[in-house]
Amino acid sequence: THHIKDLNVSVALSGDMDDVHYSGSNANVLPTDTTKNTVFAFAKEHGIESAEQFGIHLARHFVSSQEPIHRARIRIEEYAWERIATSDGNSKFIGADEVKHSFARKGMETRVSQITYDGETWEVISGLKDLTVMNSTNSEFWGYVKDKYTTLKEAYDRILATDVSARWRYNWTSDEQRMPNWEKSYEQARKHMLHAFAETYSLSLQQTLYQMGSRIINSRSEIDEIRFSLPNNHHFLVDLEPFGLKNDNEVYFA
Repeated sequence: THHIKDLNVSVALSGDMDDVHYSGSNANVLPTDTTKNTVFAFAKEHGIESAEQFGIHLARHFVSSQEPIHRARIRIEEYAWERIATSDGNSKFIGADEVKHSFARKGMETRVSQITYDGETWEVISGLKDLTVMNSTNSEFWGYVKDKYTTLKEAYDRILATDVSARWRYNWTSDEQRMPNWEKSYEQARKHMLHAFAETYSLSLQQTLYQMGSRIINSRSEIDEIRFSLPNNHHFLVDLEPFGLKNDNEVYFA
């Protein structure tokens, strides 16, 4: 079972800094690159029990290890993620034996709808945008076209993250007796979408997108068409070897 701690850390240091301002001497300056590396290394060494405790570790380190630094201010934003629940009968789906690695970011998505009427028939399109989701494993990307401009390395175990934008068109056009239950339909479509994302062992984002759409079309008879936009939110493994640490797919930056 994986757990996500998603932090945006800002470090501000103050102290004996007159010379760098008056004469340009960097003798007392700790480079921002060093503070960045410290944050990454501490995430591995100390873990992240809480944002507050992590900030305490960092602030204490900077003030106690660097004589010119008299004060450290650590500001941390933590982004909350909730685990994606999976379907009861998930054994028939690819990768369903390992589904405790899928998350959706809380409080970000927006529900959208578009209703068109010409006096005779209706067209109803529903959907959502800005639904940020992540699989922390069960994703690969390799075997792609490579040319002289390709620098991307093949990945056999990676984070798959994206911001889902989806629009689906209902086949209801006029008969009010057969009008769908819009609330139920939306919730079920969203549920099937998330289940497919969590339960698909992904060899490409396009494959995952197709599985998400297929699950909705095959499960909801009132929906005839669905379109997605799923940009790839890249996460890069931090190289901790210069600090004598091994990064077992634990510390990433995005």
